[in-house]
Amino acid sequence: MTNIFKLTSRPDEALFYSRGDKNDPRMGDVVRRDPKYYETADIVILGCPQDEGVRRNNGRAGAADAPKKIREQFYKLTSFNVKKRIFDLGDVVIGSTLEETHDTHLDVVKQILADGKRLIVLGGGNDVSYPDGRAMSEVFGADSWLAVNVDAHLDVRIAEERNSGTPYRQLLEENLLRPNAFYEVGFQTHFCSPIYYDYIRDLGVHRVSLELLRSRFGADDELREQIKQNFINHSSSVSTFFGFDLDAVRSSDAPGVSAPSPLGLRAGEFIQIVKYAASLANTKLVEFSEVNPRFDIDDRTTKLVAIGMHRVCTGT
Repeated sequence: MTNIFKLTSRPDEALFYSRGDKNDPRMGDVVRRDPKYYETADIVILGCPQDEGVRRNNGRAGAADAPKKIREQFYKLTSFNVKKRIFDLGDVVIGSTLEETHDTHLDVVKQILADGKRLIVLGGGNDVSYPDGRAMSEVFGADSWLAVNVDAHLDVRIAEERNSGTPYRQLLEENLLRPNAFYEVGFQTHFCSPIYYDYIRDLGVHRVSLELLRSRFGADDELREQIKQNFINHSSSVSTFFGFDLDAVRSSDAPGVSAPSPLGLRAGEFIQIVKYAASLANTKLVEFSEVNPRFDIDDRTTKLVAIGMHRVCTGT
């Protein structure tokens, strides 16, 4: 069994906000962090505070600060409708290389999933989807999980070194993820190479562009219908993974990201899809990445992710 406490650092106690008012409990009052509470937890929070993959992909640095800044906002929220037992494991120990960090992260995530917990991962760069996805494949089986990448980009780049644009290419080409169990959601065609688009199309990856999301009454309707149809052809044991890259949200609502855009999901649409992810009983891992607090305004982006985390914790 992996000793996840040796591979992680405990969260900063100063982040756990409290008003000291029993009539107004906050998430900082109810989320546990003493290791003795891990075994009984339903949901575990794990940070991966690095942005080496973003740097390698020529993005703007700063995502390494995200787990701490997101926690600051999350622990100020109230415990309204939170019935699950939540445990904050802290942050993965960062290695001397991105590959070393991914290996450590993989070991920790595998153990948490094997222990039957639902996991919230806070990046860091979107390259974290590779160890997260690999953990899903190794714990549940390559034929028994679905991956949903909510992102303005496809993240199937060819590169000499892994980076924030390569995670799903790695998962597909290493046969850790079946193409027909992979959903690219919210991508914007003006940001997507036609070569890479043809690659996922020819493989049979499900494609739900920003325009297609907007064509339905609700932002999650198209995704909901496509996943429903895919579940019909699989057993009820199929596990799901949702990766939420904040680049998918328009910059007026989420200015603090690695690659901002004036177009994208509205904040409410983003939360609607997060709520859908939380509503699925078989969702095992929800990942938030590419938040860059250095460019945030009024903490809009970190607050948005914090609210998304809250929806995962409530399941509503």
